[in-house]
Amino acid sequence: MTHYSPDILNCLANLSSDEVFTSPELANRMLDLLPQELFRSSKTRFLDPCSKSGVFLREIAKRLLVGLEKQIPDLQQRIDHIMTKQVFGIACTDLTAEMSRRTLYCTKQANGEYSVSTAFGDAQGNLRYMRCKHIWENGKCCHCGANRAQYDRIETIETYAYPFIHKSIKEIFQKDMQFDVIIGNPPYQLNVGVEKENYAIAIYHKFVQQAKKLNPRYLCMIIPARWYAGGRGLDEFRDEMLHDNHLRVLEDYPDASDVFPGVQIKAGVCYFLWDKDNAGDCSVTTNLNGEKIGPTIRPLLEKGATTFIRYNQMVSIYYKIKAKDNQNNSFSSLVSPQTPFGIITSEKGHMEKMSSSDVKMYISGNEKEYKGGVSFIENKKITKGKDLIDCHKVLIGKAGSGSDSFPHSILSNPFYAEPGSVCNQTYLVIGPFKDKNECDNVISYIKTRFFRFMVLLRKNSQDAMRGVYQFVPLQDFSHPWTDEMLYKKYGLDKDEIAFIESMIRPME
Repeated sequence: MTHYSPDILNCLANLSSDEVFTSPELANRMLDLLPQELFRSSKTRFLDPCSKSGVFLREIAKRLLVGLEKQIPDLQQRIDHIMTKQVFGIACTDLTAEMSRRTLYCTKQANGEYSVSTAFGDAQGNLRYMRCKHIWENGKCCHCGANRAQYDRIETIETYAYPFIHKSIKEIFQKDMQFDVIIGNPPYQLNVGVEKENYAIAIYHKFVQQAKKLNPRYLCMIIPARWYAGGRGLDEFRDEMLHDNHLRVLEDYPDASDVFPGVQIKAGVCYFLWDKDNAGDCSVTTNLNGEKIGPTIRPLLEKGATTFIRYNQMVSIYYKIKAKDNQNNSFSSLVSPQTPFGIITSEKGHMEKMSSSDVKMYISGNEKEYKGGVSFIENKKITKGKDLIDCHKVLIGKAGSGSDSFPHSILSNPFYAEPGSVCNQTYLVIGPFKDKNECDNVISYIKTRFFRFMVLLRKNSQDAMRGVYQFVPLQDFSHPWTDEMLYKKYGLDKDEIAFIESMIRPME
């Protein structure tokens, strides 16, 4: 009978989505991206700046133990050298500091009786945590953007002021240090308690930016993939990443559950290798449902694009359409900004028409007390888009289908909105058009797989604002459209058509 000893870190990796822990398998896939001679040098210095379970540091130490066997034959001397000279970590919280030390040193105190290293004089060793305070400016932390009202609380409550982005390396380790490799899985978001209690902002990009400032030879992190084309507060980070030709490897996972089972992260996740000394195009691989697509060597920013085109198979289709149609003639020119009539989502209007000046309003069809998602609103409450009220138009949800189920729907069903109607923030307006027939032809175009595939080039989350329509070409709407007509117009081959139809489901 085979004895099975489970790795506790595999169990931790599947606990919950509150803290997304890294499995040993994933940590090793990321370590495999590095030149393996790094693990055969007694001088290579590694840092995990956001240690949660200590898995990266443990797996690094295991590789160094093998790689340095000939250079340092004595096992205890080799362990002490690795632990004191080569492997360093900064924990996220008090709890993860103790957990990480237990993983790396086999005891929560580096100098404890049962520590694998005999060379430490203090309990923290090289796996540090220091409680930090947010630095408030105008009600927000100038380092991470935390909201003062949410986090400036009694000292016994966790502040989530992460040391790596609030303190210098010298303050944390009591000396200046240079690292060859920085690797980790940073916290993804920070609850700032604005607008609603669970309102959160991205924070992972700040760990990437801080790591680059330390000028390592290599940087490898796993982060949410929303930065490719969207994400609140990520415009500067996206621009920086897409123009950085030291980003040499990108492993993309559109479905985050492929690496974090049971965890849903909108838009998926990715991990990358940044190489300070080598510039060039990036090796991009898509990992989906156990299948690898790629790698394909290509620039992260294609000509004429401002966002990352996620799938390698999309690139040839993008260029065929770009060559055929002037990208200045984008369908996005017909799409309104959000809140097209200045009416927020919580404004439902009233069920019956109360006066002759009331205007028909389309709201969410989920509102059970309103028949078919229709109500009426006083004209004076319409503060924007008055020129669209008496026009023929098409409405479409500002939130589409999520992009982490396959094949995708991408968008909600569009529908015709007659003259004399408006909508609340639930919808965007497409138009205006000259009559209902033209609107119906627009709807036929939106319902094609081709149209929604072109939206997918920009859309990697539930939001479907005007910007996601950037790559969709305008058409002649004097007649309806089908996929077959569009495939023929743009000269798509059978493989490109098959890829589109594998990604986009028919729309009823």
